[in-house]
Amino acid sequence: MLAPEDYMRRALELAERGLYTTAPNPRVGCVIVDEAGDIIGEGWTQPAGQNHAEVQALLDAAKRGKSVAGATAYVTLEPCSHFGRTPPCCDALVKAGIGRVAAAMEDPNPLVSGKGFERLAAAGISVSSGLMEEEARALNEGFISRIVRGRPFVRLKIAASLDGKTALANGVSKWITGEAARTDGHHWRARSCAVLTGIGTVIADDPLMNVRAVETPRQPLRIVLDSRLRIPASAQILHGGNTLIVTTNDDASRHAELKAAGAEILHLPASNERVDIAALLPILGQRGINELLVEAGAELNAAFMQSGYVDEYLLYIAPTFLGDPARGLAMLPAFTSLDERIALRFHSVEQVGEDLRILARPAA
Repeated sequence: MLAPEDYMRRALELAERGLYTTAPNPRVGCVIVDEAGDIIGEGWTQPAGQNHAEVQALLDAAKRGKSVAGATAYVTLEPCSHFGRTPPCCDALVKAGIGRVAAAMEDPNPLVSGKGFERLAAAGISVSSGLMEEEARALNEGFISRIVRGRPFVRLKIAASLDGKTALANGVSKWITGEAARTDGHHWRARSCAVLTGIGTVIADDPLMNVRAVETPRQPLRIVLDSRLRIPASAQILHGGNTLIVTTNDDASRHAELKAAGAEILHLPASNERVDIAALLPILGQRGINELLVEAGAELNAAFMQSGYVDEYLLYIAPTFLGDPARGLAMLPAFTSLDERIALRFHSVEQVGEDLRILARPAA
């Protein structure tokens, strides 16, 4: 018989299979173990509106011809107790005769939080929580952020040289990092609900901003911050729709032109003649955006860095120097004291191809 951590670890592995697909729902995995310690059912949450992990695991056990009566369900998140797009998972577990539920963490959603455990306990099912909670939280930081803070988990991606440059002085930037790092970057795009950039990047590079290097069943929403609506209707980022332009410009004719090109327009009040990031993020939360990936230029990078809303920095550092005249990664103001610096702590450092991938988070 394996240790409880082994079963939960397997449940987390299953949950990760929904990395690109479950949003706006959380990524959840479930493993059902019989009294002899054998795994008799496995499942993970399907795209929104389809089965949750617990139901998938019960169906898997049925396909194997296994009875789950008295079995233990290891699940990475508290089973839901409310009717949403699907019936409550608690009811399915009770009906199936599950004897025990071991959850990694309580669901932060007020519709569920603690109620799922109470419902299971009321049906005579033994309940525990907290097994490998840190790992479960890491898998669903975006969902937790949206539910608890009302805004997405914001990840700022930058590819730079060792001396912190993102392009030559003439604007040439393809390619500072290697193919492996660029492919890895598409993985982070694929797991994000939305990818955000600025109009400066659109005009300079005419990017697609979609996922191409890895397989994904869905593309993230593409967001362009364009306060003055300078984006041309022919921009590649508008191809195929699924693009949101956020602006402070209320020119009806431009709105109509861009809508005809496939864009959705969101008009917000200006803040210092720019799109107000603080006003935008709660709106994205309301739209079910769990993880937001920012891929922008130096000016917008600085705006996000100074806003205090960046939860994680995704940095690809190439083993090269581009020199002082080259373009920096953020147009931050000149600090006069070290107390003004933006302090980070390294979360992980890995080599990807010839480059380094650094995940860093605010130190405070």
